[in-house]
Amino acid sequence: MELHNSCNIASALVRMAVKIPESPAILFPIGRDSSGKQRYQTTTYQELNEASDRIAIGLVASGIETGMSAALMVKPSMEFFALTFALFKAGIVPVLVDPGMGLKSLRVCLDEAEPDAFIGIPQAHAARIALGWGKRTIKTHVTVGKRWFWGGLTLDDVRLAGSGAESVFQAPAVGEDDLAAIVFTSGSTGIPKGARYSHGNFMAQVELISKTYEIEPGEIDLPTFPLFALFDPALGMTTVVPEMDFSNPGKVDPRNIIEPILEFGITNMFGSPAVLNRLSRYGLDNEVRLPTLNRIISAGAPVPAVVLERCQAMLRDDAQIFTPYGATESLPVASIGSDEILRETRELTDLGKGVCIGRPVEGVEVEIIGIDDGVIEHWREDLRVATGEVGEFVVVGPQVTKAYHNRDASTALAKMTRADGKIMHRMGDIGYIDDAGRMWFCGRKSHRVLTEDGPMFTVMCEAIFNVHSAVFRTALVGVERGGKVVPVLCVERDTAENAGAAAHLTNETLRNELLALGRAHEHTDKIEKILFHKAFPVDIRHNSKIFREKLAVWADKKL
Repeated sequence: MELHNSCNIASALVRMAVKIPESPAILFPIGRDSSGKQRYQTTTYQELNEASDRIAIGLVASGIETGMSAALMVKPSMEFFALTFALFKAGIVPVLVDPGMGLKSLRVCLDEAEPDAFIGIPQAHAARIALGWGKRTIKTHVTVGKRWFWGGLTLDDVRLAGSGAESVFQAPAVGEDDLAAIVFTSGSTGIPKGARYSHGNFMAQVELISKTYEIEPGEIDLPTFPLFALFDPALGMTTVVPEMDFSNPGKVDPRNIIEPILEFGITNMFGSPAVLNRLSRYGLDNEVRLPTLNRIISAGAPVPAVVLERCQAMLRDDAQIFTPYGATESLPVASIGSDEILRETRELTDLGKGVCIGRPVEGVEVEIIGIDDGVIEHWREDLRVATGEVGEFVVVGPQVTKAYHNRDASTALAKMTRADGKIMHRMGDIGYIDDAGRMWFCGRKSHRVLTEDGPMFTVMCEAIFNVHSAVFRTALVGVERGGKVVPVLCVERDTAENAGAAAHLTNETLRNELLALGRAHEHTDKIEKILFHKAFPVDIRHNSKIFREKLAVWADKKL
C-alpha cells in the first residue's frame, strides 16, 4: 500500500519503514524466562508497516469502508499498534475511549460517537452485548482474540482478507482538516467528551513535541500511557512497552520500569505524576540511577516538587523532568523543566501562588480571559485580563481541536472564533501569566469554590496544606449549608512508610495543625472544615486527576 500524501498521520510510519526498515519499532513484553528476565517480542518498522497494511486492506475488504468509524477497545499490544495505524491508513476513524471510565460513561460515549464498527478483545464484545453498547449504529464486529458466541469477524479473518490484495487497494488521500480520530477526554469534570482530531492536529502535535523536547530519531522511548506511544514512529523513536497494568498506572512495580531503562538504554520516558511518585520513592530507597535518560515527560496533573526532586536525583545533571501543560483537546500548550521549578517556582507554589506550568511552546498563543461560565462565540479584546490577574486560559494553535463529536453544547462552551477564522479553545483551567511570561495554574474553573467572601481556587489553597509531612494530597470542595457555600478541605493521609514521625499523629491533632497552616494565609484562613478520606477517587488514565465532584458529594454526607 502507498500513502500518496503526507497529511495522513500514518505516513510517518511509512517513511520510517522505508528509511530504517530493520530498526525495531516496538518491543512488547511477553513474559519472563526461567531466570526471571523479561522477554520481548520485537517488531521492526517494516513489519509494523506491513502488518498495518494487511489489516487496512482487510478492513475495507470486510466492509468497513473509508470514512466510517470504528470503536477500538484493545489492550496495549502489538495488535493495538497495528490496528491503529491500519485505521489511519484506510481512512477509517478510530474511536478511542478509556475502558476504565465506567460502564455508564462508556455507553454514553459510544452512543455519541456512533461508530459503524466495533473492534475489541473478547471481554469488550461481551460487555458490548450485555450492556447494549452501540446497538443503533454498529454493523460490523471484529474480535481480537477468540470469538465467542456473537459472530462477526476475527482479526485473523481481516488479515486473511488483506493478504495479496495490495495491487487493487488505493489508500485514500486525506487533507489536514479531515477527521483522523475521535479521542475521548478522561471525564475528570463530568461525562467524557470526544475531541475530533484532524490529521493536521496530529501532525502538529508531533512537530511541537519534537521541537519542544529536542527529540532525535533513533531515541528509545518507554511510555506508561499507550496513546502517547503512537507518536513514537512519527518521532523516529523505538517504543519499549513496560510490563504493567495500564488501567492502574499508580500501582506499577517500579522494577518493571527500571529494568528496561537499564537494559535498552532508554532515552525518553513518559509517566504520569502517580507513576513518577511510585518510581521515585523506590529510586530514593534503593539509590537507583538512570544515566541513559535524556528526559522524563509527565502530564495529566501537576507534579509535586518533592516528586520532581526525587526523580531528578536518579538522572544525569543535564537531564530533566518536563511537565507539559495541555489537555486532550490541545496538547502541548506550555512546558517547564524541573530545573526551573526546583530552583525558582516551588517556593511560590508552596505559598499558594499556583503551579508554574511554564511558557507557551513555540507556535501556540495563550490568552487569559475573565472567568465566565457561559458561551462566548467570538473573541474580543476586552475579554483579556491584566497580567497577573487570575482568569481562564484560552489557546490558539495548529494542535487545537475544533469541536467535540455530537456535543454541540459542549463545543459552544469550549470554543470561540477569532476574527481571522481560527478556533480558540477555552481550557476550562484558571490561572495567570506573570511578568516573565510564565503561566501559573490555579485549578479547574468548574472546581472553584464560590463562597460569600469570594472565589477560592483549588490548587492555590491545597498547596498550603500539602506541605505537611502527614499529607499525601488534599482537595478543596464546596458544600452548601444554610444557603451558603462552605469550603471543606478533604485530606488523604500519606502512608506510614512515607510520612515518618507524622504518621503517628491522630486525625484530630493533624486537623488542628492543618487549620493553623490555613490561618497563616489570607486565601485559606476561612477554611474551618476538614474531613479525612481513605483514598481519593482519581481518573483511570493517569491516576492523578482528583474527582472533586465525587468528593463534594461525599463531603456533603459526612459534614
